[in-house]
Amino acid sequence: MKKVVLITGGSSGIGKSIGEHLHNKGFIVYGTSRNPDKVTHSIFPLIALDVRNKESIIACVTEIVQKEGQLDVVINNAGVGITGPIEEIPTEEIRNNFETNLFGPIEVMKAVLPQMRNQNSGLIINITSIAGYMGLPYRGIYSASKGALELITEALRMEVKSFGIQITNVAPGDFATNIAAGRYHAPVIKGSAYEEPYGNTLKEMDSHVDSGSNPNEMAAAIHAIIQTKSPKVHYKVGAFMQKFSIVLKRILPDLVYEKLLMNHYKL
Repeated sequence: MKKVVLITGGSSGIGKSIGEHLHNKGFIVYGTSRNPDKVTHSIFPLIALDVRNKESIIACVTEIVQKEGQLDVVINNAGVGITGPIEEIPTEEIRNNFETNLFGPIEVMKAVLPQMRNQNSGLIINITSIAGYMGLPYRGIYSASKGALELITEALRMEVKSFGIQITNVAPGDFATNIAAGRYHAPVIKGSAYEEPYGNTLKEMDSHVDSGSNPNEMAAAIHAIIQTKSPKVHYKVGAFMQKFSIVLKRILPDLVYEKLLMNHYKL
């Protein structure tokens, strides 16, 4: 029997690559988009869903279950970037980021768990970020939202294991996608104390995305995890040094690691 997969944020970037890869491997794939009517040439169906809207999440899950009778894999991929000095980011933008990157995935998990519990099976894959393992300057809000999702996953994984449901985190590094275009950038304010360091860091971040890894690498990793009988709690996908930065944080004294980051960001 073919597995049924739901991918939030499946119209572009990593989500689209995952969806196409799984579709070509014979999975029944449903993606989501806030505006599916505006998306052309998707090789798998897209359903309207905004992770900030609980009703749209429930409607999407209900539609898939009614149509397919099952829901085997859910990939919480929808997310949004945010940059800026924490002091200068509008609080409303901080809340919006957490609504998308943390509360949205939680609501998706709440919506699919009853069906998976009835099946006594299911896999939820939360797409986090290597940035979620460390507080990065001028990316602190993003780091915090993704780090929080990592911890929620650890806890929920233990709560639902007895139901036959598995949950895992996959933390990507920098991939060549359009995430920078959709990211909220706090403006570089003329005369601000952060004008020069934030401006320079912003250019550096954008260059990393442009020269990032191929998102097909992420798609292949997700496929391999789905095929794994007992997925691990955490996976990291990306360039070696990005993954190794997590190891360095574990083994180096805090102040030494902080100094490395500050040197990297030229602060």
